[in-house]
Amino acid sequence: MATALKYAYFPGCVAQGACRELYQSTHEITQALGIELIELKQAACCGSGTFKEESQFLEDTVNARNIALAEQLNLPLLTHCSTCQGVIGHVDDRLKAAQTSDPNYLEQVNQLLAQQNCSPYQGSSEVKHLLWALVGDYGLESLTQQVRHKLTGLNCAAFYGCYLLRAQKSLPFDDPHHPSSMENLFLAVGATPIYYRGRTQCCGWPIASYATQESFQMAGGRIQAAIAAGADCLVTPCPLCHLNLDSRQPEVEKTLGETLGLPVLHLPQLVALALGIAPNKLGLERHVVSTRPVLEKLGLA
Repeated sequence: MATALKYAYFPGCVAQGACRELYQSTHEITQALGIELIELKQAACCGSGTFKEESQFLEDTVNARNIALAEQLNLPLLTHCSTCQGVIGHVDDRLKAAQTSDPNYLEQVNQLLAQQNCSPYQGSSEVKHLLWALVGDYGLESLTQQVRHKLTGLNCAAFYGCYLLRAQKSLPFDDPHHPSSMENLFLAVGATPIYYRGRTQCCGWPIASYATQESFQMAGGRIQAAIAAGADCLVTPCPLCHLNLDSRQPEVEKTLGETLGLPVLHLPQLVALALGIAPNKLGLERHVVSTRPVLEKLGLA
């Protein structure tokens, strides 16, 4: 890491509510690594992909404003949610393209922002997930140097989430079809990556409200595959995936008719354990599936 890192931080809705432990652990690791976050407290919900069902213009305008808040600070916008990354990153791609292909559309977006006394979207920032910031900006070699408790013997199965891999035209530090960034991060902190069918597939969250049983079957299939491959835990960079895989795991078990019991960690929680941050600072007690087996395997229980 050549220079100190600083980001305009978009925490998103879920990390400030149902997955407060994600907000907590992100704060812990960025503070430990010397990464400065300027929280965008005036930012709005990205829409989680639902705004465009009513109006693409609505999705674009809401998220143009979110990006413009980061542009005012002359900083990249940092997310720690695959869904937020996918939605805001896709809007950013579309609006940057519109600067040359459809400037009238961009003008309409900015006119609406002006009516709300908001700064215009300029296309001068980047939208970057915490995973990309750690892998690409901070660097895995630098991260390894900060490890205080190697996660030796812990078998980690990545669960990327749909939006992180497939919403944008290009990924800065990965391949959308054959990703490796999370597995490389696992190696950097001493853990063993587990490869399994389903790590790049959908968790089922998007259909949970209208096809609940099918959603649980999808989540269950992913968990079963990870267990069969020898995983001690799933690790996800998406709190919505975390909700379907962890908080709904008891319901998933009922749907499948079998016990699963696989812990699901947020990405910054795993990194925090390797940095030597005390487990009681990471909100691990908030998980529905106990994380104690992970802590026991690491000698931290």
